[in-house]
Amino acid sequence: MQTFRKVVGVVILLYVALLVGLLVVMRQPVLFGKVMSKAPKPLLMVVPFKHLWLIARAGHLSVGDVAPDFSLPAADKKTRVRLSAFRRHKPVVLVFGSYT
Repeated sequence: MQTFRKVVGVVILLYVALLVGLLVVMRQPVLFGKVMSKAPKPLLMVVPFKHLWLIARAGHLSVGDVAPDFSLPAADKKTRVRLSAFRRHKPVVLVFGSYT
């Protein structure tokens, strides 16, 4: 019985270490993609990815907070567009995805 408890304890410790490692990696999307491309498929059944993802990518904004300023390349790729340039002038809608 003592050996069984030790084995269970080690398995739980390894599982928690895996979850913490994934949580750290999820904060870096490029690295997360590389890690997950090599992860075995059965891992998807034993790790609560949705909950980890919501924790890792939660952010610090609340309803009513001003969006943080950022800049992105314009469609012509020669100029940059800043979010703050539109503040108090026009509403802004950000669409992440494909139109195809």
